Amino acid sequence: MKKQIIALSLGFITIGVFAQKQELKNAEKAIKKQDYPTAIASISSVDAMEDTMDAKYKAKYYFLKGQAYAGKKDYKVAAKALNDLMAYEKEIGKAKYTDKASPMLNALINEVSTKAIKLYNDDKDYKNASENFYLTYLLSPTDTTFLYNAAVSSTFAKDYDLAIKHYRELKSMGYTGISTQYFATNKVSGQEENLGSKTQRDTMVKLGQYSNPRDESSESKRATIVKNIGQILAGQGKVDEAIIAVKEAREANPEDLNLLLTEADLYIKLKRMDKFGELMEEAVKLDPDNPILFYNLGVVNANQNKINEAMAYYKKAIELKPDYADAHINLAAAILGGEKAIVEEMNNNLSNDKKYDELEQKQKNLYREALPYLEKADELKRSLDTVRSLLNIYDILEMEEKADKLRPIYKEMRQG
Repeated sequence: MKKQIIALSLGFITIGVFAQKQELKNAEKAIKKQDYPTAIASISSVDAMEDTMDAKYKAKYYFLKGQAYAGKKDYKVAAKALNDLMAYEKEIGKAKYTDKASPMLNALINEVSTKAIKLYNDDKDYKNASENFYLTYLLSPTDTTFLYNAAVSSTFAKDYDLAIKHYRELKSMGYTGISTQYFATNKVSGQEENLGSKTQRDTMVKLGQYSNPRDESSESKRATIVKNIGQILAGQGKVDEAIIAVKEAREANPEDLNLLLTEADLYIKLKRMDKFGELMEEAVKLDPDNPILFYNLGVVNANQNKINEAMAYYKKAIELKPDYADAHINLAAAILGGEKAIVEEMNNNLSNDKKYDELEQKQKNLYREALPYLEKADELKRSLDTVRSLLNIYDILEMEEKADKLRPIYKEMRQG
């Protein structure tokens, strides 16, 4: 009985090996005829034998499977088969098909990535662009930039759940997107050019065709990824989750100003201006020459009715950026904000001529203090409001020449 069982088992193995050989031969013939459905049917019949497949047929199985599915445009299965082939041949130390498989895989990757880029740039079909960028990433997992492109495309397609899935995958793998570009100056044209790779650039310099080689690294996309996660969560009404995500990233990157500003923006959405102000204070320590940060601190303090502090921040913003129109406008507004109290006091002293005159002079001094900032704001960023405010001040201060010059401009803007 035992001998009979052994004989049957050996017979089964013999039949299996014969079936593998025959089906692979059938697949090979079908591929030559470009009859990919028949080839896939033959290959599929031995898929279950992959783990126990005879070593001399296994590499061929992977290669033919890659060819068949590539012919059918099923890139994902094709790429897996070709990658499995190259890994297997590396394992056994015999590269019979790898030299053919590698360019085939590269061609698949190039075909899908080219399609994705066209869908994104030319067709603006972000949904399908995302699918193809992600497929390119699956075909070539080391090219993580394609996963980033898939995330961006999903965002534009407003498929926020998929976008955040991709961004979180990028975040978990520690993706930065930092790349190095290799520049040198063309001696003939005098123009600096990106020569693609260090080897290519160095070769051209050695040949004497280029000079002044330099490397330039792109900025990390880490903060952008976390920022996008935060913005998507905030847009979905999950602001608290967004803050947690950004805080986690900030703990790992405490000096990253972009992450800090992302968190600050989230507190604006929660109308937590106190927290926003705290973060702006942190921000100016990280970037003390950034006028926007001081401007934001001015806005925060103005909203909290801390007018002197607000004015100081606006002045610092202007010091750093003299043509900062909004800072000039807000500084003028902060100064003129003191007019309300003066006018109330004037109304309470209508019968006291001396006191009234003193208050009127105080009001005019306030206008004179605000005037240069308002004039500069109008010069940099003219609007109906700046022109109206200037005209009002010119009339009160009896600056007739300036008022007469501005009046027709105001009339034209108001009618327009």
